[in-house]
Amino acid sequence: MLFQNKSASNTVNDSLRLQSLTLKNSYRIQPRDQLQIKNLQNIKYIVDELPTSVSGLSSGGTASQGQTFEVDEDGTVALPALGHVPVSGLTRVEATKKIEALYRKELLKDPIIELKITNLKVSLFGEVASPGNFPLLKDNTTLVELIGQAGGLTPNANESNIKIIRTDGQIKTTTEIDLGNINSISDPRTFLQNGDVIYVSQNKRAVRNDKFLTLSTIIQPITLLLSTVLIIFTLKRL
Repeated sequence: MLFQNKSASNTVNDSLRLQSLTLKNSYRIQPRDQLQIKNLQNIKYIVDELPTSVSGLSSGGTASQGQTFEVDEDGTVALPALGHVPVSGLTRVEATKKIEALYRKELLKDPIIELKITNLKVSLFGEVASPGNFPLLKDNTTLVELIGQAGGLTPNANESNIKIIRTDGQIKTTTEIDLGNINSISDPRTFLQNGDVIYVSQNKRAVRNDKFLTLSTIIQPITLLLSTVLIIFTLKRL
C-alpha cells in the first residue's frame, strides 16, 4: 500500500522546490551543541599530531569516532591548534568547510574533516517495529529513512496518516504525511528537524480489533456472572 503513484507531479518544479527547501531546512549550529570532529586522514586525532600545548585537550571519544567538542555560549568551539572558532549559525557543511580550511592553512597539508552534530534527535512512536529516540547524524534525514531505521511499519500501521509534531518556540505544528502516495518520498515536509515527534497511528482494522477485544473483556465477566446466577437459580428450583 506504500508509495503508489496517486497523482502526477511536475518533476522539474518539484526538484527545484526540493533543493530550495533542503537548504532552508538545514540545521544551523547553536551554543551547547555537541560536535564530533575527526580528520579522516588520521582517525586517531582531529589533527595529525597533537601539539604539546594542546595534548590534553580532548572531550572524549574513541579513535574511530573522533573527539567531541561543545559549542560555547559565545558561539565558538575550542579546537586543537586553532583555538576558538566561530561556528554558531553555520550549517554542518559550512562548519566542516570552515574548520577544514583553517587546519589546511595553519597546520595540515590535506585534511579531510568530518563533522557530526551528535545531540540532535527525534522521537518515533506508534506502529513501527522499534519505536524510540533516534539521533539525526545526517543532514536532511527524511521520514522514510527514519522509519527504515526503526525496522519499518507494523501490519497495524495507518500509512496514509503519519503525524510529524514540531515545536518552534511556543508554536506547535502538526503535519500529516500520506506514505501511500509516491510523492511523499520527495515531499520537503518529511525532512526531520531536531525535537520532532513522529506518531504512526493504527489503521481502521486494528482499531476495530482493539475495540472488539476491549468489548470482549467486558462481556466475558458479565456472561460468567449471569451463567453463575442462572445455575444457582436452577439448583434452587430443584
